[in-house]
Amino acid sequence: MLFSSLIFIVCFLPTVLIIYYTVLRNHRKLQNVFLLIASLGFYAWGEPKFVFLLMLSIVVNWIFGLAVAHHKEHEIRSRWIIFIMVVFNLSILYVFKYLMFTIDNLNRFLGTDFTVSKIVLPIGISFFTFHAISYVIDIYRGKAQVQRNLFHVGLYIVFFPQLVAGPILRYSVIADQIMGRK
Repeated sequence: MLFSSLIFIVCFLPTVLIIYYTVLRNHRKLQNVFLLIASLGFYAWGEPKFVFLLMLSIVVNWIFGLAVAHHKEHEIRSRWIIFIMVVFNLSILYVFKYLMFTIDNLNRFLGTDFTVSKIVLPIGISFFTFHAISYVIDIYRGKAQVQRNLFHVGLYIVFFPQLVAGPILRYSVIADQIMGRK
């Protein structure tokens, strides 16, 4: 769903705003759950088959965040967790954005005939991948506290106004707004 599409402007956005500001007005936890579900629905509208990849990214990076916080006193362990987290996230990005490019170039330069079925690029994969990385890095650097609530991490990563078009916001910038916005 594009921000300029009629379905977004006439249906999705007004529905979300009405429910958020009227029905759930004084219920921050319910507002957050609703925004998470609305954001996943927004993403699923354009890329239903990649919603599970997005949810996998949320869960795995939430676990990485917990692991970094748990091993904060052990610098070597923390660095290994960060290394594994970056490799995991960039591997997903590489497979969807650059694998076909790499294989095409290898075939040209080496005269080989490697084939891979066409890989469809998930909408917003760079945005949600870098949001996930920034969450764990902010915890590692001590710029933000680990979020023990999976739904809050999910909301940070998939919040629909910035999911497919950015900007990439650091977790430390908006962490307090998840439960304390006005």
